[in-house]
Amino acid sequence: MIEVKNLSKSFGAVKAIDAISAHIEEGHVFGLIGTNGAGKSTFMRLLTGVLKPDGGEILIDGEPVYDNPAVKEKIFYISDDQYFFRSGTPKEMVKLYKTYYPGFDEEKWKDLMEKFGLDAGRKVNTFSKGMKKQLSVICGICANTKYLLCDETFDGLDPVMRQAVKALFVREIDERGLTPVIASHNLRELEDICEYVGLLHRGGILLEKDMEDMKLNIHKLQCVIREEEMLQKIKNTLDVVTCENRGSLYTVTVRGSRETVVEFMELLNPVFYELLPLSLEEIFISETEVKGYDIKALLF
Repeated sequence: MIEVKNLSKSFGAVKAIDAISAHIEEGHVFGLIGTNGAGKSTFMRLLTGVLKPDGGEILIDGEPVYDNPAVKEKIFYISDDQYFFRSGTPKEMVKLYKTYYPGFDEEKWKDLMEKFGLDAGRKVNTFSKGMKKQLSVICGICANTKYLLCDETFDGLDPVMRQAVKALFVREIDERGLTPVIASHNLRELEDICEYVGLLHRGGILLEKDMEDMKLNIHKLQCVIREEEMLQKIKNTLDVVTCENRGSLYTVTVRGSRETVVEFMELLNPVFYELLPLSLEEIFISETEVKGYDIKALLF
């Protein structure tokens, strides 16, 4: 398990990470979302022990990560800014990685390189951005670490390769309990694979929740009501997050179980109503609106 307790990091006058606390369970995919400049990459570098926190602590399996080589052997980090030796080949990279990761599976690496159609003897600086990302993912998987930290890993991959990488993550989770932590600004991408999500905004964790729990306990209610009094009953009885209307059609975001909302609406007997599931993007928009954040600036 990764435990983050009251973590802070500043660069001069800029507070990149501000008192963050989070728990990342083993064997599950944790998604970290936020806009550019929200602190995602800084948070990932702190998790790997590349950066030293100004305050708070990070524990990986109960031990601090910073300046701890034994703990760092459990982590493979795929940075958004790819770095490779200028004239290096994938074969030469493997030799380097094997010195840092004793459990590196070279046979699996050769198999995946062949399946992904990557030339192990070709200089990496001649690879496209997408090919470099594929190479990084393959090396990360084959390092056989317990934790795989991915910063914008799907950026630059075509749709087929995105699905292939997701399938690879799922297989490794199932077979050996891999724990991927994926930072991205693409909510739709994370919705397909993540079980837990955290929203990073202005250096702080705004939300950290189980994906299924979120979807089961927040709904989009669309209804046509007869009089204003019905709308007031909805607001007074249900846990309303947001409410807007276009003419006589009201769209209300509500928290609570589906059964509770349906039971109430049946008793209310409006002209029309339906209960719809929310996408991950809609859930975060609703949650952040309540907290007074500028949603357009936050998500778009």
